[in-house]
Amino acid sequence: MMEECQTVFGKYELGRLLGKGTFAKVYYGKQISTGESVAIKIMSKEQVRKEGMMEQIKREISVMRLVRHPNVVELKEVMATKTKIFFVMEYVRGGELFAKISKGKLKEDQARKYFQQLISAVDYCHSRGVSHRDLKPENLLLDDDENLKISDFGLSALPEQLRYDGLLHTQCGTPAYVAPEVLRKKGYDGSKADIWSCGVVLYVLLAGFLPFQHENLMTMYNKVLRAEFDFPPWFSPESKRLISKILVADPAKRTSISAITRVPWFRKGLPLSSVADTCQVDKQETVTEEANNNSKVPKFFNAFEFISSMSSGFDLSGLFETKRKTAAVFTSKCSAVSIMAKIAAAARGLSFTVAEVKDFKIRFQGMAVGRKGRLAITAEVFEVAPEVAVVEFSKSAGDTLEYAKFCDEDVRPALKDIVWTWQGDATCAVNVPGCHGEECQKQVVSTV
Repeated sequence: MMEECQTVFGKYELGRLLGKGTFAKVYYGKQISTGESVAIKIMSKEQVRKEGMMEQIKREISVMRLVRHPNVVELKEVMATKTKIFFVMEYVRGGELFAKISKGKLKEDQARKYFQQLISAVDYCHSRGVSHRDLKPENLLLDDDENLKISDFGLSALPEQLRYDGLLHTQCGTPAYVAPEVLRKKGYDGSKADIWSCGVVLYVLLAGFLPFQHENLMTMYNKVLRAEFDFPPWFSPESKRLISKILVADPAKRTSISAITRVPWFRKGLPLSSVADTCQVDKQETVTEEANNNSKVPKFFNAFEFISSMSSGFDLSGLFETKRKTAAVFTSKCSAVSIMAKIAAAARGLSFTVAEVKDFKIRFQGMAVGRKGRLAITAEVFEVAPEVAVVEFSKSAGDTLEYAKFCDEDVRPALKDIVWTWQGDATCAVNVPGCHGEECQKQVVSTV
């Protein structure tokens, strides 16, 4: 039972403290409308600024938006007040895998099950261009059914972080689980570094202790750099062979995930649709999905972009964005196709010529010549959820004041039938019924 429930944004009851890190507190929560349990991670905007964590928070939101997998903790939504950022996540009741290992080694079948789920999730992340970079038992959670869930993407890397040489250069992660090439500080492949960490996790599951450990940190680093470790006598020959192929100091000689999924020891106990087959299908579906996205469905608006665009009173844009665009934004519950048709019809009705329609982006131009030439406007439709779209208008050419007047006096009335909320009309990060501006903040527990 929750003690002295506090309400967050009129949507969630905030309960007991689940955990506390350097930069965030995580609370148990319950969605009021459904009764669903959630975990709510709360961060101070001031501390984010002070610690220079803007990029890390942006990355975590973007990564969790990209990654949807049964063995990855789901990010449900992100909200904000003037002082705090709220990550609403799936509540994983079973706690950390670390707690289970701290009681001793696991039986081989149980260790294998967790390792299979870890590899499946990591392969999925890599197929989306995401490397985690901090895989360890403390970041692996267990649900009610003893299924593994990867959490904490704060140190994860996206493709745009690669340098000209195609490698990552940020040293991060937990020393005992970090790959040798990360310690060498000469650049590394994030996916290969993740595979090394998975090997260390498997060793720990089967042994109950770390493969590389020493009271002197430099001595431990040297062991990691040389991949120098021993197997306890209870390890099976098959598990030893697999770990020996993973914990290889040279990343070029280290085994791959596809090779791991073909190993008989790994495949034992899997259903007929093996992880290897599933991963292959997943990748094919990803390619097909991306190809379809180019022509049939609008682009996704990630959580960071959505909040930055729609939140005025609780604006995150000053925290994350370096350059502001002249834009007007609204949300709609209509389909992307019907929104595009409505915008085109409205433009023609306002004596604008539709110049180009492509990939859920429409460009139209005015007939009249203004102070800085003819006004040209681009409207683009993004998908946030199956029933919610975000529409962004931006000035392509012409005078800014004329554009602002056009948006206020012409566009708003013309599109009123399809608009759910205009940016700035609702001060909540998402349009919460019954929530009015500053009153929202009063509903948020002041002690967090």
